Amino acid sequence: MKIKQQVVQYGQLLQDIKARILAAQYAALKTVNRELMALYWDIGRMIVNRQRGKTWGRAVVARLADDLQKAFHGVRGYSAQNLWYMRQFYLEYKNCLKLQPLVGEISWTKNLIIMSRCKGALKREFYIRMTRRMGWSKNVLIHKIELRTYETTFLSQTNFSETLPARIRDQAKIAVKDEYTFDFLELGAEHTERQFEKAILARMERFLREMGGALAFIGSQYRLELGGKEYFIDLLLYHRHLRCLVAIELKAGEFLPEYVGKMQFYLAALDGTVKGQSENPAIGIIVCKTKDKMTVEYALRESRKPIGVATYKITACLPRKLVGELPGPEQIARLIEKV
Repeated sequence: MKIKQQVVQYGQLLQDIKARILAAQYAALKTVNRELMALYWDIGRMIVNRQRGKTWGRAVVARLADDLQKAFHGVRGYSAQNLWYMRQFYLEYKNCLKLQPLVGEISWTKNLIIMSRCKGALKREFYIRMTRRMGWSKNVLIHKIELRTYETTFLSQTNFSETLPARIRDQAKIAVKDEYTFDFLELGAEHTERQFEKAILARMERFLREMGGALAFIGSQYRLELGGKEYFIDLLLYHRHLRCLVAIELKAGEFLPEYVGKMQFYLAALDGTVKGQSENPAIGIIVCKTKDKMTVEYALRESRKPIGVATYKITACLPRKLVGELPGPEQIARLIEKV
């Protein structure tokens, strides 16, 4: 018995030390990245300052790149193209005091992607914060930009302003998109709700990533028993940052107002029988193939439970006309702070 206990204790010690090593390695990588971004910022600034009022052009930058590569043989990052990127990096952010500390939180490659593909400080701030928080890889970041995640996030239809505590209200708003893209499900244009659900269960990791990345799967056809009767929620998730249950109802057709009443019932039951004492109220997301925004607005108006209504696409497609429906810059800036 004593030997078994020692084995268990050693195993715990090993896990604790490994976790501490990994944490130190991660902290060291973050420090190195911040220093690298600061270096590139300073190089860009020095090039800009030297060029001011002088006739130095591309030839000088090319010569500078050649000399730096000779001086630091084997060290990558000092090509002529990269020096021009450093110059652009400084020029793009030198008057944007809010973004300057944030750019050091993500890699140079990801900064270049955001700088080249996103225009406007708010849009760039959104993708920088989301990349940092969700740990998006380069390819995932590109995919999220192509899917117009910024626009779909701030077009979402919810009643969270009236139904959630102030401490999590804004964070919850940006946790629900107006439209989700499930191009990875390999569904045909016509499909049933059961086929929809089965396709999601087969690719749950991708589904959770598209839904925001901070969600954990609890169950499908989650069973509730009330008054001797059984009720089933299509998908039940848990939002780690909001610390709340998230009920998902999947609809392969147009949104109907009665869906809100059913979701209210599910949320009341979850809050009363499943929610932990220290957790926040459960949130519901109704995912439909199509919706009429006016119908959704009136359906949510009298709801006492926090519900969002979103649509989904099997292929990526967001009408550009919807960009005009985005909230004002001040409201977006306040919401981005919660990312």
